[in-house]
Amino acid sequence: MRKIITKTFLTLDGVMQAPGGPTEDTSGGFAYGGWQTSFPQDEKLNSILGGFFGIPFELLLGRITYDILPGIGPTQKQTSRWRSPFNKTKKYVVSHKSFEPSWHNSFCITGDVVAQIKKLKRRGWTGLMGMGQWDLIQTLLKTI
Repeated sequence: MRKIITKTFLTLDGVMQAPGGPTEDTSGGFAYGGWQTSFPQDEKLNSILGGFFGIPFELLLGRITYDILPGIGPTQKQTSRWRSPFNKTKKYVVSHKSFEPSWHNSFCITGDVVAQIKKLKRRGWTGLMGMGQWDLIQTLLKTI
């Protein structure tokens, strides 16, 4: 059975919020988006992230994270080391409402999400990489 691995940014004071850009995720009145960009990228961080994305994976995303990620996906103009692997892999998007994902190789999961994720865990061999989705993590715990 494959595993779900989540990659989440969490500050020491308990904020779990998108780090990429000032307007990336302002939910809850969060005014510090882009905090990560003020820190220089170092070899240690790149090595850790490279380890996560250097193995075969499929993405398991919440709807908000899915809506943010195409910024590094098909519509991105600048080069990103994550662009190619994210575009190639399957993306499963958990959403309260059904929708037709526009990003290549994406599939909407709605309804009995726990049962559907359990099925995903039983089929396939790659890891399911969760990103962001602080609220989705509570649902993912029910699939154990």
